[in-house]
Amino acid sequence: MKFYILTISILLFSYFSLLANDWPSWRGEKRDGITEETGLLQEWPSNGPNKLWVSDQAGLGYSGFTIQDGILFTMGAFEKSEYLLAFNANSGKKLWSLKVGDLLTNGWGDGPRMSPSVSGNKVYALGGKGNLVCVDTKSGKKLWQKSLVQDLGGKVPGWGYTESVLIDNGKIICTPGGKEGTLAALDANSGKTIWRTTNFNDGAQYSSPISITHRGQAQYVQLVMKNVVGINPKNGSILWKSSWPGKVAVIPTPIFSDGYVYISSGYGVGCKLIDLGKNYPSDVYENKVMKNHHGGVIKVGEHLYGYSDGVGWACQDFKTGELAWNEKKALGKGAIAYADKRFYCQGEGDGKVILIEASPNGWKTHGEFTINPQTKKRNPKGRVWTHPVICDGKLYLRDQEYILCYDIKR
Repeated sequence: MKFYILTISILLFSYFSLLANDWPSWRGEKRDGITEETGLLQEWPSNGPNKLWVSDQAGLGYSGFTIQDGILFTMGAFEKSEYLLAFNANSGKKLWSLKVGDLLTNGWGDGPRMSPSVSGNKVYALGGKGNLVCVDTKSGKKLWQKSLVQDLGGKVPGWGYTESVLIDNGKIICTPGGKEGTLAALDANSGKTIWRTTNFNDGAQYSSPISITHRGQAQYVQLVMKNVVGINPKNGSILWKSSWPGKVAVIPTPIFSDGYVYISSGYGVGCKLIDLGKNYPSDVYENKVMKNHHGGVIKVGEHLYGYSDGVGWACQDFKTGELAWNEKKALGKGAIAYADKRFYCQGEGDGKVILIEASPNGWKTHGEFTINPQTKKRNPKGRVWTHPVICDGKLYLRDQEYILCYDIKR
């Protein structure tokens, strides 16, 4: 009996450890840029962590990574088409590819932008022109597809559709935009439309929605150009709305913590903290401390971290909005990820990656390296824009067709 209980305990521990080491969605399971993994290097060797593998089979584009059961999913463009791609996350071997739709062309670089989303044995991917597919994770077989434009009445934003669709309780939440409703809920198994936000019809932007629960009320939070909203998951009705003075493009994902929603965007706009309160939202502050363009902001403890245009890498007090510290010389503009008391900061201009402490006391470096090889196919106006991903003791980076995997376990 004791042996039986011990065996079950070991199996359960292994199962939940596996789940903890997956990265099933954009910015991770909670869409907050944080992995709960521990046992990672706290200091890097002089030349950076050990490189495990490199693949040059990812195609062109800025699509990020999701990882489940040892399979890495991303997207890439080959000639005039965009593809959903699956790789062995441990070796870099390509497992399968599936055409998603026609190529998005853009002056800053062609190809797809989003990160696929995974649930169970299905992976969902959205092409730059709005073609959404549901695919079997193991075989790569397409199960259904929908167009956010032809089927849902949306309009492709200027830099293409970039959101990573949200999977929640058997629904796919996406943002086609337009007069039929800014957001749509689709049945995850069939693609059938469940509801639209008929009383909210702003155009699509570039942020990805999050799922939250506030005072017992589940809701979806999404940021578009002039508004951030809370949506009822049951019927698509608006629970609350707060205005936002977005300019040019609104990109970063909202952050929810302790009854507050935080948003930021670039082009000189800044950031805002909203107290959802008991009945109606109210602004706590709105300032220009964090003007995050598209590298992401992460909340650890009571502080926010990310790159702010004009300020540099910044740490901001979550509740007051005050600047705790900033660093402009060590690394240029870029993206951020968090794991095991450390931030992984990646410079978009040179591909340099720096490991720093997650501390409100200042920028403290614990190692750096520059990704190599780097693409020769990137648009001259493009940069290293794919966000870092940490999963199962590995760091994954991308520069167009190159995927690079590093061992960051102690």
